[in-house]
Amino acid sequence: MSYRHVTGANSGVGFAIAKELAAESNGFHVILAGRTPSKVESAITEIKAIGRGANGLTALQLDVTDQNSIEKAASTVREKFGHLDVLINNAGIAPSGPDLATIFHTTFTTNLVGPVLVSAAFRSLLLASQAPYSIYIGSETSSIGKITERGSNLRVTTAGSNAYRASKSALNMIAMHEQLELQDTAIKVRIMSPGLVVSNLRGTSEQARSAGGYAGDPTKSARLILSILGGERDEDASALIVTDGVCPW
Repeated sequence: MSYRHVTGANSGVGFAIAKELAAESNGFHVILAGRTPSKVESAITEIKAIGRGANGLTALQLDVTDQNSIEKAASTVREKFGHLDVLINNAGIAPSGPDLATIFHTTFTTNLVGPVLVSAAFRSLLLASQAPYSIYIGSETSSIGKITERGSNLRVTTAGSNAYRASKSALNMIAMHEQLELQDTAIKVRIMSPGLVVSNLRGTSEQARSAGGYAGDPTKSARLILSILGGERDEDASALIVTDGVCPW
């Protein structure tokens, strides 16, 4: 049995990824992780209701900002499954208040420090797999190349966009650094951008979730994950992978 672990799996991109993995027929057991157990259980119920998850779905409490929670989650996976084949660091936030110090602190704690600590805690489980993947969910908004282009939509900023974009730029470095650290192991490290899709990242109102109607279907991002796991994007291993190619750093 192959075990896939997704953080922030009860909504948005994380939920879409979990749902698509649960639809596969080749033995994927999906571990859905989130801060609030009741929300994760609701997500599992929804996946089962559409006839998916035949190979198993497991709810896991995991707060990526809490070291004790991370260690407990890793210990639980170790005890139940013994190894992990895919770790998807998806949990992320994009707050716009209440003040600049809080915006930067909370954003970097969740979007950068969290994935670093989660990856470290779960690494031994990945090393116990025959074909492991460590996948980070990045963002095209992290691109310095794009923000410096005349006419780029990234030149329009909002409250909190600086912190979010900076945290994702730093995550690019983390992913590439991890590739170097693990180049002599079986772990394949990838970073991909889901694009602008419907999610709770921007808020829970319909206007925020849909980005004013501009956000796309997160299922497309989930299928990009499947293509990466299938080895279809191996030529883009050292790049920020997007649906139609790669995004400039």
